[in-house]
Amino acid sequence: MLALDEKELISLSQKGDIDAFEELVARYERKVYTIAYRYMGNPEDASDLAQETFLKVFKSIDKFRGESSFSTWIYRITANICKDELRKIKRKPQTSLDQEIWLDEGSVIRQVVDEKPTPDEAFEQKELWNYLQDLIANLSPEYRMVIVLRDINGYSYEEIAQITETSLGTVKSRLNRARKALSEQINLLKGGIK
Repeated sequence: MLALDEKELISLSQKGDIDAFEELVARYERKVYTIAYRYMGNPEDASDLAQETFLKVFKSIDKFRGESSFSTWIYRITANICKDELRKIKRKPQTSLDQEIWLDEGSVIRQVVDEKPTPDEAFEQKELWNYLQDLIANLSPEYRMVIVLRDINGYSYEEIAQITETSLGTVKSRLNRARKALSEQINLLKGGIK
């Protein structure tokens, strides 16, 4: 396929052109995955939700009217799918890892595979990145979203307001509170290291 601009790809995709849609996916898959990863905090969920996003985009691309940019539209879909997934996770009952399982032969203790990297695999940069990811994951979904969109992906306040379907003031307020919460957590860590 010749190099087409985004509007042409969208128009062809709306007419059912699979090749054009695949080109749109190729252009956005990394950003969509990144947003999903920042929301969910693990690659498996991020991959699943990115795939779910593109499935939803494929099914509803004919409804895209260009009232916002395509990127805003697709990132809003990603954010909404991630928020829905987080709500589902919150409602699921939690199982204690210390709980014994009773079988006919007696009881056994749950065993969970430790997926943490070994000390020789855990370089300082990786540890810092994991720590920051944990801090971001502990934020509320609203705060997490604005931090990811602004500080990691570099979106403008206006674009974030469109993606999150909130006012500009709300975006700025959430971003300020999210940054303050992260700063407080980092300062607590610094205080504990002394």
